Amino acid sequence: MNKKGRKLWGLGILLFIVLIVLAACNDNKEVNQSENGESVEDDIVKVKVYKSHLGKGTIPNSDDAHVQYIAEKTGVEYELITTPAGSDPAEQLNYMIASDELPDILRPIGGVEQTLITQGGALALDDLLPEYAPNVWKNIPEEAWDVVRSASEDGKIYYIPKVFLVPERAPLIRQDWLDAVDLEMPKTVEEYKEILIAFRDEDPNGNGEKDELPTSGREFGKWMDHLFAMYGVAMWEGNPEWDIYDGQINYAGTSENMKAAIAFIRELYEEKLLDNETFLNKGEVWTAKINTNLVGSWYHLPANLHDRYEAMKAGAPDAYVVGMPLPKVDGFKGFVTQKSMGEAEWMIPLASEDKATAALKLLDFFYADENEEFVRFGIEGAQHKMEDGKKVLIPATDETPIALGMRNLTTEEDMEKRIEETFPEDQQTMVKDIFSVSTQDARRIAGDGLPSTVYDGFPDIQSHKLFQEYLTKIVIGQWPIEKFDEFVERWKASGGDTVTERVQEWYDKVN
Repeated sequence: MNKKGRKLWGLGILLFIVLIVLAACNDNKEVNQSENGESVEDDIVKVKVYKSHLGKGTIPNSDDAHVQYIAEKTGVEYELITTPAGSDPAEQLNYMIASDELPDILRPIGGVEQTLITQGGALALDDLLPEYAPNVWKNIPEEAWDVVRSASEDGKIYYIPKVFLVPERAPLIRQDWLDAVDLEMPKTVEEYKEILIAFRDEDPNGNGEKDELPTSGREFGKWMDHLFAMYGVAMWEGNPEWDIYDGQINYAGTSENMKAAIAFIRELYEEKLLDNETFLNKGEVWTAKINTNLVGSWYHLPANLHDRYEAMKAGAPDAYVVGMPLPKVDGFKGFVTQKSMGEAEWMIPLASEDKATAALKLLDFFYADENEEFVRFGIEGAQHKMEDGKKVLIPATDETPIALGMRNLTTEEDMEKRIEETFPEDQQTMVKDIFSVSTQDARRIAGDGLPSTVYDGFPDIQSHKLFQEYLTKIVIGQWPIEKFDEFVERWKASGGDTVTERVQEWYDKVN
Protein backbone atom coordinates (compact mmCIF):
# COMPACT_ATOMS: atom_id res chain seq x y z
CA MET A 1 0.00 0.00 0.00
CA ASN A 2 1.44 3.45 -0.96
CA LYS A 3 1.67 6.42 1.39
CA LYS A 4 -1.53 8.01 0.07
CA GLY A 5 -3.50 4.75 0.49
CA ARG A 6 -2.30 4.30 4.06
CA LYS A 7 -3.42 7.86 4.83
CA LEU A 8 -6.94 7.27 3.44
CA TRP A 9 -7.21 3.96 5.27
CA GLY A 10 -6.26 5.65 8.55
CA LEU A 11 -8.86 8.38 8.04
CA GLY A 12 -11.50 5.75 7.33
CA ILE A 13 -10.74 3.93 10.58
CA LEU A 14 -10.89 7.19 12.51
CA LEU A 15 -14.24 8.13 10.96
CA PHE A 16 -15.65 4.68 11.77
CA ILE A 17 -14.61 5.02 15.42
CA VAL A 18 -16.17 8.49 15.64
CA LEU A 19 -19.46 7.19 14.23
CA ILE A 20 -19.55 4.35 16.77
CA VAL A 21 -18.95 6.74 19.67
CA LEU A 22 -21.64 9.14 18.45
CA ALA A 23 -24.14 6.31 18.04
CA ALA A 24 -23.38 5.05 21.54
CA CYS A 25 -23.85 8.53 22.95
CA ASN A 26 -27.16 8.94 21.15
CA ASP A 27 -28.39 5.54 22.29
CA ASN A 28 -27.37 6.31 25.84
CA LYS A 29 -29.28 9.59 25.72
CA GLU A 30 -32.47 7.91 24.45
CA VAL A 31 -32.36 5.24 27.13
CA ASN A 32 -31.24 7.24 30.14
CA GLN A 33 -32.19 10.85 29.48
CA SER A 34 -35.16 12.82 28.32
CA GLU A 35 -34.65 15.72 25.93
CA ASN A 36 -34.47 18.21 28.82
CA GLY A 37 -31.74 16.21 30.51
CA GLU A 38 -33.92 14.59 33.21
CA SER A 39 -33.30 10.91 33.84
CA VAL A 40 -36.04 8.42 32.99
CA GLU A 41 -36.56 4.71 33.54
CA ASP A 42 -35.42 2.72 30.52
CA ASP A 43 -37.77 -0.21 31.15
CA ILE A 44 -41.09 1.60 31.66
CA VAL A 45 -43.77 0.71 29.10
CA LYS A 46 -46.66 3.12 28.54
CA VAL A 47 -50.08 1.51 28.18
CA LYS A 48 -53.25 3.33 27.14
CA VAL A 49 -56.27 2.19 29.18
CA TYR A 50 -59.82 3.04 28.03
CA LYS A 51 -62.76 3.23 30.45
CA SER A 52 -66.03 4.87 29.42
CA HIS A 53 -67.32 5.78 32.89
CA LEU A 54 -64.80 7.21 35.33
CA GLY A 55 -66.93 9.14 37.81
CA LYS A 56 -65.86 12.43 39.34
CA GLY A 57 -62.30 13.67 39.01
CA THR A 58 -59.56 14.66 36.63
CA ILE A 59 -57.50 12.43 34.34
CA PRO A 60 -54.09 11.84 35.99
CA ASN A 61 -50.88 12.61 34.11
CA SER A 62 -47.58 10.76 34.22
CA ASP A 63 -46.47 12.73 37.30
CA ASP A 64 -49.45 11.52 39.35
CA ALA A 65 -48.41 9.61 42.49
CA HIS A 66 -50.83 6.75 41.76
CA VAL A 67 -49.51 6.37 38.22
CA GLN A 68 -45.91 6.47 39.44
CA TYR A 69 -46.45 3.95 42.24
CA ILE A 70 -47.89 1.36 39.87
CA ALA A 71 -45.16 2.04 37.31
CA GLU A 72 -42.55 1.42 40.00
CA LYS A 73 -44.17 -1.89 40.96
CA THR A 74 -44.96 -3.19 37.47
CA GLY A 75 -42.78 -1.38 34.98
CA VAL A 76 -45.99 -0.17 33.31
CA GLU A 77 -47.15 3.45 33.23
CA TYR A 78 -50.86 3.70 32.57
CA GLU A 79 -52.42 6.50 30.54
CA LEU A 80 -56.12 6.70 31.32
CA ILE A 81 -58.39 7.76 28.45
CA THR A 82 -62.16 8.04 28.27
CA THR A 83 -65.08 9.12 26.12
CA PRO A 84 -65.21 12.86 25.33
CA ALA A 85 -67.94 14.74 27.18
CA GLY A 86 -71.29 14.46 25.42
CA SER A 87 -70.23 11.49 23.28
CA ASP A 88 -71.76 8.03 23.27
CA PRO A 89 -69.25 5.46 24.60
CA ALA A 90 -70.29 2.68 22.21
CA GLU A 91 -70.13 5.04 19.22
CA GLN A 92 -66.74 6.29 20.38
CA LEU A 93 -65.34 2.75 20.58
CA ASN A 94 -66.75 1.87 17.16
CA TYR A 95 -65.10 5.02 15.79
CA MET A 96 -61.81 3.88 17.32
CA ILE A 97 -62.20 0.51 15.63
CA ALA A 98 -62.96 2.11 12.26
CA SER A 99 -60.03 4.53 12.51
CA ASP A 100 -57.63 1.90 13.87
CA GLU A 101 -56.83 4.08 16.87
CA LEU A 102 -57.67 1.65 19.64
CA PRO A 103 -56.11 1.81 23.13
CA ASP A 104 -53.86 -0.97 24.39
CA ILE A 105 -56.49 -2.40 26.76
CA LEU A 106 -60.13 -1.40 26.95
CA ARG A 107 -63.34 -1.99 28.82
CA PRO A 108 -65.85 -2.82 26.06
CA ILE A 109 -69.39 -1.49 26.06
CA GLY A 110 -72.44 -1.96 23.86
CA GLY A 111 -71.31 -5.32 22.44
CA VAL A 112 -68.02 -3.91 21.09
CA GLU A 113 -66.24 -7.05 22.31
CA GLN A 114 -68.18 -9.17 19.84
CA THR A 115 -67.45 -6.72 17.03
CA LEU A 116 -63.74 -7.09 17.65
CA ILE A 117 -63.93 -10.87 18.06
CA THR A 118 -65.95 -11.49 14.89
CA GLN A 119 -63.81 -9.08 12.84
CA GLY A 120 -60.59 -10.72 13.99
CA GLY A 121 -59.56 -7.61 15.90
CA ALA A 122 -59.29 -9.15 19.39
CA LEU A 123 -56.19 -10.82 20.80
CA ALA A 124 -56.59 -14.39 22.11
CA LEU A 125 -55.37 -14.52 25.70
CA ASP A 126 -55.34 -18.25 26.50
CA ASP A 127 -51.54 -18.59 26.53
CA LEU A 128 -50.76 -15.09 27.79
CA LEU A 129 -52.94 -15.01 30.90
CA PRO A 130 -51.27 -17.82 32.91
CA GLU A 131 -47.80 -16.38 32.20
CA TYR A 132 -48.30 -12.61 32.47
CA ALA A 133 -51.45 -12.34 34.61
CA PRO A 134 -51.32 -15.37 36.94
CA ASN A 135 -53.39 -13.64 39.66
CA VAL A 136 -56.16 -12.86 37.20
CA TRP A 137 -56.01 -16.43 35.92
CA LYS A 138 -56.28 -18.09 39.34
CA ASN A 139 -58.77 -15.69 40.99
CA ILE A 140 -61.43 -15.79 38.28
CA PRO A 141 -63.43 -19.05 38.59
CA GLU A 142 -62.98 -21.67 35.90
CA GLU A 143 -66.73 -21.55 35.31
CA ALA A 144 -66.36 -17.91 34.24
CA TRP A 145 -63.56 -18.76 31.81
CA ASP A 146 -65.80 -21.46 30.31
CA VAL A 147 -68.54 -18.87 29.77
CA VAL A 148 -66.02 -16.59 28.04
CA ARG A 149 -64.87 -19.42 25.78
CA SER A 150 -68.48 -20.07 24.78
CA ALA A 151 -68.73 -16.52 23.42
CA SER A 152 -66.42 -17.22 20.46
CA GLU A 153 -66.65 -19.63 17.56
CA ASP A 154 -63.13 -20.98 18.14
CA GLY A 155 -63.62 -21.38 21.90
CA LYS A 156 -60.74 -19.06 22.82
CA ILE A 157 -60.53 -16.47 25.58
CA TYR A 158 -60.75 -12.98 24.10
CA TYR A 159 -61.62 -10.99 27.20
CA ILE A 160 -61.38 -10.94 30.98
CA PRO A 161 -64.86 -11.25 32.48
CA LYS A 162 -66.54 -9.32 35.23
CA VAL A 163 -67.33 -11.67 38.12
CA PHE A 164 -69.88 -10.54 40.69
CA LEU A 165 -70.65 -13.32 43.14
CA VAL A 166 -73.22 -11.37 45.15
CA PRO A 167 -76.47 -9.83 43.88
CA GLU A 168 -75.86 -6.26 42.70
CA ARG A 169 -79.49 -5.07 42.76
CA ALA A 170 -82.26 -5.24 45.32
CA PRO A 171 -85.90 -4.25 45.96
CA LEU A 172 -85.77 -1.33 48.42
CA ILE A 173 -88.45 0.17 50.64
CA ARG A 174 -88.62 3.00 53.18
CA GLN A 175 -88.91 1.50 56.65
CA ASP A 176 -89.81 4.90 58.11
CA TRP A 177 -92.78 5.02 55.72
CA LEU A 178 -93.89 1.55 56.82
CA ASP A 179 -93.73 2.75 60.42
CA ALA A 180 -95.67 5.90 59.54
CA VAL A 181 -98.57 3.91 58.06
CA ASP A 182 -98.32 1.26 60.82
CA LEU A 183 -97.79 -1.70 58.46
CA GLU A 184 -95.37 -4.62 58.49
CA MET A 185 -93.12 -5.79 55.67
CA PRO A 186 -95.39 -7.42 53.04
CA LYS A 187 -95.36 -11.19 52.70
CA THR A 188 -97.75 -11.44 49.72
CA VAL A 189 -98.44 -9.37 46.64
CA GLU A 190 -101.83 -8.46 48.13
CA GLU A 191 -100.14 -7.08 51.25
CA TYR A 192 -97.67 -5.19 49.07
CA LYS A 193 -100.52 -3.51 47.25
CA GLU A 194 -102.11 -2.55 50.59
CA ILE A 195 -98.84 -0.86 51.53
CA LEU A 196 -98.73 1.06 48.26
CA ILE A 197 -102.29 2.24 48.84
CA ALA A 198 -101.31 3.45 52.32
CA PHE A 199 -98.26 5.22 50.89
CA ARG A 200 -100.53 6.97 48.38
CA ASP A 201 -103.24 8.01 50.85
CA GLU A 202 -101.68 8.56 54.28
CA ASP A 203 -98.86 11.08 53.73
CA PRO A 204 -96.02 8.93 55.14
CA ASN A 205 -93.35 11.55 54.38
CA GLY A 206 -95.27 13.99 56.58
CA ASN A 207 -95.10 17.04 54.34
CA GLY A 208 -98.90 17.49 54.36
CA GLU A 209 -99.18 17.42 50.57
CA LYS A 210 -99.95 13.76 49.87
CA ASP A 211 -97.63 13.85 46.86
CA GLU A 212 -96.01 10.49 47.58
CA LEU A 213 -95.28 8.07 44.75
CA PRO A 214 -95.78 4.56 46.20
CA THR A 215 -93.39 3.05 43.64
CA SER A 216 -91.70 4.32 40.51
CA GLY A 217 -89.63 3.39 37.48
CA ARG A 218 -87.85 4.99 34.56
CA GLU A 219 -88.44 5.46 30.84
CA PHE A 220 -88.82 2.25 28.81
CA GLY A 221 -89.92 0.51 32.01
CA LYS A 222 -86.43 0.36 33.48
CA TRP A 223 -85.48 0.10 37.15
CA MET A 224 -88.73 -1.33 38.40
CA ASP A 225 -87.57 -4.94 38.23
CA HIS A 226 -89.08 -5.72 41.65
CA LEU A 227 -92.55 -5.64 40.10
CA PHE A 228 -91.52 -8.30 37.58
CA ALA A 229 -89.38 -10.29 40.01
CA MET A 230 -92.39 -11.26 42.15
CA TYR A 231 -93.72 -13.16 39.13
CA GLY A 232 -90.48 -15.00 38.40
CA VAL A 233 -89.48 -12.83 35.43
CA ALA A 234 -85.76 -12.63 34.69
CA MET A 235 -85.15 -8.89 34.29
CA TRP A 236 -81.99 -6.79 34.19
CA GLU A 237 -82.55 -3.04 34.51
CA GLY A 238 -85.87 -3.33 32.73
CA ASN A 239 -84.78 -5.65 29.94
CA PRO A 240 -86.09 -9.22 29.82
CA GLU A 241 -83.34 -11.83 30.08
CA TRP A 242 -83.16 -15.55 29.23
CA ASP A 243 -84.11 -18.19 31.75
CA ILE A 244 -85.81 -21.58 32.04
CA TYR A 245 -89.55 -21.49 31.31
CA ASP A 246 -91.55 -24.67 30.72
CA GLY A 247 -88.34 -26.70 30.89
CA GLN A 248 -86.53 -24.78 28.12
CA ILE A 249 -84.36 -21.67 28.01
CA ASN A 250 -86.54 -18.88 26.65
CA TYR A 251 -86.84 -15.11 26.46
CA ALA A 252 -88.54 -13.96 29.66
CA GLY A 253 -90.33 -11.23 27.71
CA THR A 254 -92.62 -13.74 26.02
CA SER A 255 -93.39 -15.90 29.06
CA GLU A 256 -96.72 -16.26 30.84
CA ASN A 257 -94.89 -14.91 33.88
CA MET A 258 -94.32 -11.68 31.98
CA LYS A 259 -97.95 -11.42 30.93
CA ALA A 260 -99.09 -11.77 34.54
CA ALA A 261 -96.51 -9.21 35.72
CA ILE A 262 -97.60 -6.66 33.11
CA ALA A 263 -101.24 -7.11 34.10
CA PHE A 264 -100.30 -6.38 37.73
CA ILE A 265 -98.21 -3.34 36.78
CA ARG A 266 -101.06 -2.03 34.61
CA GLU A 267 -103.34 -2.29 37.66
CA LEU A 268 -100.86 -0.31 39.78
CA TYR A 269 -100.58 2.38 37.12
CA GLU A 270 -104.35 2.71 36.78
CA GLU A 271 -104.73 3.18 40.55
CA LYS A 272 -101.80 5.65 40.69
CA LEU A 273 -99.80 3.27 42.86
CA LEU A 274 -97.09 3.33 40.19
CA ASP A 275 -95.74 6.78 39.36
CA ASN A 276 -97.73 7.83 36.28
CA GLU A 277 -94.62 9.59 34.94
CA THR A 278 -92.64 6.34 35.01
CA PHE A 279 -92.32 6.08 31.23
CA LEU A 280 -91.22 9.72 31.04
CA ASN A 281 -88.71 9.66 33.89
CA LYS A 282 -85.14 10.15 32.76
CA GLY A 283 -82.44 8.99 35.15
CA GLU A 284 -81.80 12.29 36.86
CA VAL A 285 -85.53 12.98 37.33
CA TRP A 286 -86.16 9.54 38.81
CA THR A 287 -83.16 9.88 41.13
CA ALA A 288 -84.32 13.31 42.28
CA LYS A 289 -87.74 11.92 43.19
CA ILE A 290 -86.14 9.27 45.39
CA ASN A 291 -83.66 11.70 46.94
CA THR A 292 -86.39 14.21 47.85
CA ASN A 293 -88.45 11.61 49.73
CA LEU A 294 -91.22 11.17 47.18
CA VAL A 295 -90.79 7.43 46.47
CA GLY A 296 -91.55 4.66 48.96
CA SER A 297 -90.52 1.50 47.07
CA TRP A 298 -88.00 1.12 44.25
CA TYR A 299 -85.25 -1.09 42.79
CA HIS A 300 -81.59 -0.20 42.59
CA LEU A 301 -77.98 -0.79 43.66
CA PRO A 302 -77.50 -0.90 47.45
CA ALA A 303 -73.78 -0.18 47.00
CA ASN A 304 -74.73 3.22 45.50
CA LEU A 305 -77.07 4.17 48.32
CA HIS A 306 -74.70 6.45 50.23
CA ASP A 307 -75.20 9.80 48.45
CA ARG A 308 -78.88 9.06 47.90
CA TYR A 309 -79.43 8.32 51.57
CA GLU A 310 -77.65 11.50 52.67
CA ALA A 311 -79.97 13.49 50.39
CA MET A 312 -83.02 11.77 51.88
CA LYS A 313 -81.94 12.58 55.42
CA ALA A 314 -81.56 16.26 54.56
CA GLY A 315 -85.35 16.42 54.15
CA ALA A 316 -86.34 13.50 56.38
CA PRO A 317 -83.95 12.99 59.33
CA ASP A 318 -85.64 9.69 60.27
CA ALA A 319 -85.31 8.19 56.78
CA TYR A 320 -84.27 4.53 56.76
CA VAL A 321 -84.03 2.19 53.77
CA VAL A 322 -84.32 -1.59 54.00
CA GLY A 323 -84.30 -4.50 51.58
CA MET A 324 -87.75 -5.86 50.79
CA PRO A 325 -88.07 -9.66 50.63
CA LEU A 326 -90.03 -10.49 47.49
CA PRO A 327 -93.74 -10.78 48.25
CA LYS A 328 -95.23 -14.15 47.28
CA VAL A 329 -97.56 -14.51 44.31
CA ASP A 330 -99.74 -17.62 44.00
CA GLY A 331 -98.64 -19.77 41.08
CA PHE A 332 -95.27 -18.09 40.60
CA LYS A 333 -91.83 -18.46 42.15
CA GLY A 334 -90.25 -15.05 42.46
CA PHE A 335 -86.53 -14.26 42.46
CA VAL A 336 -84.11 -11.37 42.11
CA THR A 337 -82.12 -11.76 38.89
CA GLN A 338 -78.42 -12.29 39.43
CA LYS A 339 -75.84 -12.15 36.63
CA SER A 340 -72.46 -13.19 37.97
CA MET A 341 -70.24 -14.22 35.09
CA GLY A 342 -69.36 -13.71 31.48
CA GLU A 343 -69.88 -9.98 30.99
CA ALA A 344 -66.83 -8.58 29.19
CA GLU A 345 -64.67 -6.44 31.47
CA TRP A 346 -61.28 -6.04 29.71
CA MET A 347 -59.90 -6.99 26.32
CA ILE A 348 -56.78 -6.29 24.29
CA PRO A 349 -57.04 -5.34 20.59
CA LEU A 350 -54.95 -7.41 18.20
CA ALA A 351 -53.42 -4.15 16.97
CA SER A 352 -51.87 -3.71 20.45
CA GLU A 353 -50.31 -7.17 20.56
CA ASP A 354 -46.86 -5.66 21.15
CA LYS A 355 -48.17 -4.07 24.38
CA ALA A 356 -50.15 -7.14 25.50
CA THR A 357 -47.66 -8.44 28.07
CA ALA A 358 -47.40 -4.99 29.65
CA ALA A 359 -51.18 -4.53 29.66
CA LEU A 360 -51.64 -7.90 31.36
CA LYS A 361 -48.95 -7.10 33.96
CA LEU A 362 -50.84 -3.89 34.71
CA LEU A 363 -54.13 -5.75 35.05
CA ASP A 364 -52.53 -8.44 37.20
CA PHE A 365 -51.38 -5.83 39.71
CA PHE A 366 -55.02 -5.18 40.66
CA TYR A 367 -55.75 -8.89 41.23
CA ALA A 368 -52.70 -9.66 43.37
CA ASP A 369 -53.49 -10.21 47.07
CA GLU A 370 -50.44 -8.24 48.20
CA ASN A 371 -51.77 -5.13 46.44
CA GLU A 372 -55.29 -5.36 47.85
CA GLU A 373 -54.90 -2.52 50.34
CA PHE A 374 -53.37 -0.16 47.78
CA VAL A 375 -56.06 -1.02 45.23
CA ARG A 376 -58.74 -0.15 47.79
CA PHE A 377 -57.20 2.96 49.33
CA GLY A 378 -54.71 4.37 46.83
CA ILE A 379 -52.39 7.24 47.74
CA GLU A 380 -52.62 9.05 51.06
CA GLY A 381 -53.78 12.62 50.56
CA ALA A 382 -55.20 11.85 47.12
CA GLN A 383 -57.51 8.86 47.60
CA HIS A 384 -57.45 8.38 51.39
CA LYS A 385 -56.64 10.09 54.66
CA MET A 386 -55.73 8.79 58.11
CA GLU A 387 -58.26 9.10 60.93
CA ASP A 388 -57.59 7.53 64.33
CA GLY A 389 -54.91 5.37 62.78
CA LYS A 390 -57.21 4.05 60.05
CA LYS A 391 -57.33 4.72 56.33
CA VAL A 392 -60.51 6.50 55.28
CA LEU A 393 -61.42 7.07 51.64
CA ILE A 394 -61.68 10.70 50.55
CA PRO A 395 -64.94 11.43 48.65
CA ALA A 396 -64.23 12.19 45.01
CA THR A 397 -64.64 15.72 43.69
CA ASP A 398 -64.35 17.20 40.20
CA GLU A 399 -60.76 18.20 41.07
CA THR A 400 -59.69 14.87 42.59
CA PRO A 401 -57.22 12.84 40.46
CA ILE A 402 -58.89 9.65 39.28
CA ALA A 403 -57.09 6.49 40.37
CA LEU A 404 -57.31 3.65 37.87
CA GLY A 405 -59.17 0.58 39.10
CA MET A 406 -59.20 -2.60 37.01
CA ARG A 407 -60.34 -5.39 39.32
CA ASN A 408 -63.99 -6.35 38.92
CA LEU A 409 -64.18 -9.54 40.94
CA THR A 410 -66.56 -9.21 43.86
CA THR A 411 -67.17 -11.82 46.55
CA GLU A 412 -69.27 -11.49 49.70
CA GLU A 413 -66.08 -10.65 51.58
CA ASP A 414 -65.19 -7.96 49.03
CA MET A 415 -68.64 -6.42 49.31
CA GLU A 416 -68.49 -6.33 53.10
CA LYS A 417 -65.13 -4.55 52.95
CA ARG A 418 -66.46 -2.10 50.39
CA ILE A 419 -69.42 -1.24 52.60
CA GLU A 420 -67.16 -0.67 55.61
CA GLU A 421 -64.87 1.56 53.56
CA THR A 422 -67.44 3.66 51.72
CA PHE A 423 -70.33 4.01 54.18
CA PRO A 424 -70.32 5.86 57.52
CA GLU A 425 -70.49 3.55 60.51
CA ASP A 426 -74.13 4.41 61.21
CA GLN A 427 -75.11 3.27 57.69
CA GLN A 428 -73.08 0.07 57.42
CA THR A 429 -75.60 -2.18 59.17
CA MET A 430 -78.41 -0.80 57.02
CA VAL A 431 -76.60 -1.64 53.77
CA LYS A 432 -75.34 -5.04 54.96
CA ASP A 433 -78.90 -5.97 55.92
CA ILE A 434 -80.13 -4.98 52.46
CA PHE A 435 -77.57 -7.27 50.82
CA SER A 436 -78.51 -10.07 53.22
CA VAL A 437 -82.17 -9.83 52.18
CA SER A 438 -81.46 -9.61 48.45
CA THR A 439 -79.02 -12.52 48.61
CA GLN A 440 -81.73 -14.77 50.01
CA ASP A 441 -84.02 -13.96 47.08
CA ALA A 442 -81.38 -13.84 44.33
CA ARG A 443 -80.76 -16.53 41.74
CA ARG A 444 -78.39 -16.77 38.80
CA ILE A 445 -80.35 -17.01 35.60
CA ALA A 446 -79.73 -19.59 32.90
CA GLY A 447 -78.73 -16.89 30.42
CA ASP A 448 -75.92 -15.53 32.58
CA GLY A 449 -72.99 -14.88 30.23
CA LEU A 450 -75.01 -15.15 27.00
CA PRO A 451 -72.94 -13.64 24.14
CA SER A 452 -74.50 -10.88 22.07
CA THR A 453 -73.70 -12.79 18.87
CA VAL A 454 -76.98 -14.70 19.27
CA TYR A 455 -78.69 -11.47 18.12
CA ASP A 456 -76.66 -11.06 14.91
CA GLY A 457 -79.02 -9.87 12.20
CA PHE A 458 -81.78 -9.01 14.68
CA PRO A 459 -80.86 -5.66 16.28
CA ASP A 460 -84.45 -4.83 17.26
CA ILE A 461 -84.71 -8.00 19.33
CA GLN A 462 -81.38 -7.24 20.98
CA SER A 463 -82.54 -3.70 21.85
CA HIS A 464 -85.92 -4.93 23.20
CA LYS A 465 -87.71 -2.20 21.22
CA LEU A 466 -90.78 -4.29 20.44
CA PHE A 467 -91.11 -5.38 24.06
CA GLN A 468 -90.79 -1.82 25.31
CA GLU A 469 -93.51 -0.61 22.95
CA TYR A 470 -96.04 -3.23 24.07
CA LEU A 471 -95.10 -2.91 27.75
CA THR A 472 -95.61 0.86 27.72
CA LYS A 473 -98.86 0.93 25.81
CA ILE A 474 -100.42 -1.91 27.79
CA VAL A 475 -99.41 -0.49 31.18
CA ILE A 476 -100.70 3.05 30.48
CA GLY A 477 -104.00 1.59 29.23
CA GLN A 478 -103.65 2.46 25.56
CA TRP A 479 -103.83 -1.24 24.67
CA PRO A 480 -105.60 -4.12 26.47
CA ILE A 481 -103.59 -6.89 28.13
CA GLU A 482 -104.73 -9.24 25.36
CA LYS A 483 -102.34 -7.42 23.00
CA PHE A 484 -99.51 -9.22 24.80
CA ASP A 485 -100.29 -12.37 22.76
CA GLU A 486 -99.86 -10.32 19.58
CA PHE A 487 -96.47 -9.18 20.84
CA VAL A 488 -95.36 -12.79 21.35
CA GLU A 489 -96.31 -13.72 17.79
CA ARG A 490 -94.63 -10.63 16.30
CA TRP A 491 -91.49 -11.27 18.34
CA LYS A 492 -91.23 -14.84 17.12
CA ALA A 493 -91.90 -13.90 13.51
CA SER A 494 -89.35 -11.08 13.51
CA GLY A 495 -86.48 -13.39 14.39
CA GLY A 496 -87.28 -14.53 17.89
CA ASP A 497 -87.47 -18.20 16.89
CA THR A 498 -84.05 -18.04 15.24
CA VAL A 499 -82.50 -16.26 18.22
CA THR A 500 -84.05 -18.84 20.57
CA GLU A 501 -82.41 -21.67 18.59
CA ARG A 502 -79.04 -19.94 18.89
CA VAL A 503 -79.51 -19.40 22.62
CA GLN A 504 -80.42 -23.06 23.07
CA GLU A 505 -77.25 -24.11 21.20
CA TRP A 506 -75.15 -21.84 23.42
CA TYR A 507 -76.87 -23.13 26.57
CA ASP A 508 -76.25 -26.75 25.60
CA LYS A 509 -72.61 -25.92 24.86
CA VAL A 510 -72.02 -24.21 28.20
CA ASN A 511 -73.76 -26.94 30.18
